[in-house]
Amino acid sequence: VGDSSLLTCPFKGKINMLTWKITPKVGGLCILVHRTDMNMTHRKNCSDNINWKFRPGLAPALEIQQVGIAQEGNYSCEVASTDGNFHTTHHLTVLAPPRPSLYCDEQGSPVCEAAAGKPPAQLSWVPENSSTAEEEGHNNGTVTVFSRFTASNTSMTSVATCVVSHPAGNWSQSITC
Repeated sequence: VGDSSLLTCPFKGKINMLTWKITPKVGGLCILVHRTDMNMTHRKNCSDNINWKFRPGLAPALEIQQVGIAQEGNYSCEVASTDGNFHTTHHLTVLAPPRPSLYCDEQGSPVCEAAAGKPPAQLSWVPENSSTAEEEGHNNGTVTVFSRFTASNTSMTSVATCVVSHPAGNWSQSITC
C-alpha cells in the first residue's frame, strides 16, 4: 500500500496495438488501449493513478502510483505486433503493513494489537503463553489482530514481549504492566 508498481508487457517486433485489461477484485473492468499507427490512446473506467509508462528501449509498462487495496486483481496485457500477438497476465496482491501497539489494559495485563494489516498479522509472546489472538475484519479488506498476555503465574511480574510477524515487516516491543 502506498508504493508504486510497474507491470511490464514483453513482446517482439514493432507494436501495432497494446491493450491492458484490469480486473480488480472490487469494482469494474478498466481498459487501456494504445494504437501506434494513429498515436491514439483510450482509457475506460480506470482510476487516475493507473497510467502508461513508455521508456525508450524497454518494454511498455503500466505504472500504478500509490497502490491501494482497490488495485488488487488481475492485469492482462495484449500486444499485437509485427511478430505476432503476445499475452501476459500479472496478479497484483497488495500488502498493508499493520500498525502495531502494545499497552496495559485496565486489569494490568499486556495487550498487543496489530491494526489494519493485510493479510492478518501473526502475534506471539515471549515468554510463550496460552493466549489466543482474536481478529476483527474491516470493510477495506484489512484485519486487526489483538492478543492479551495471560501469565501462568499471577504473582510473577515479568516483562512480556509481543512479536508481530507480517510479510510487510516484523516488529517487537516489551512491556511490564
